[in-house]
Amino acid sequence: MNRVSLSFLKSLVVASLAVSGFACAADAQHAAAKADPAKGATLFDSGDAARGVPACASCHGAGGNSAIATNPKIGGQFEQYVYKQLVDFTTPNRNQAIMTTYAKALSDDEKKNIAAYLATQKPTAGAARNKDTVELGRKIYRGGIADKGVAACASCHGATGSGIPAKYPRLAGQHQDYTVAQLEAFKAGARNNSVEMTALSKRLTTDEMKAVADYVAGLK
Repeated sequence: MNRVSLSFLKSLVVASLAVSGFACAADAQHAAAKADPAKGATLFDSGDAARGVPACASCHGAGGNSAIATNPKIGGQFEQYVYKQLVDFTTPNRNQAIMTTYAKALSDDEKKNIAAYLATQKPTAGAARNKDTVELGRKIYRGGIADKGVAACASCHGATGSGIPAKYPRLAGQHQDYTVAQLEAFKAGARNNSVEMTALSKRLTTDEMKAVADYVAGLK
């Protein structure tokens, strides 16, 4: 074998080892980033007293199924969506005194673990309460309000409020009070982490918000 061939072979071996090394590093990084629902469950149920992080369940209920109308049901919510909201709480785009404080205390992995745990939980059903407005809510949710440029909620969140993973959250069964509060926050600019929701909420009256929120609560 001449010197040129030997040199070429050495180059191939070095290149192969380099590629292999990069692949192993990427695999290791992926494995390290994989969320752990079990760890998320522990943090959700018990918190971390040493860091002053309370149990998420104290506000959001067992399995994320809050019984408090102003606190959202998050059991069964999409993993990517929950993680994004926890990150957003640490930015000016979604500043909320309680959640911002706790979200900033969580590491990125802990946010992912909690999100992964909640995605494994089964959401509880809700119910519409106002028979006088449920039809208006249904019309807005399913058909929007054409003359005001309000798109149908179902076009993003699905006919049954099941949402679209990694894009739009599940809404079915959500507390009326919480849904109205978020629509009002989008409208006022207090919550600024969705261009679409900010634009749409500005075109809704308070009564329209309440009607659609009540309809959403009864979706299954």
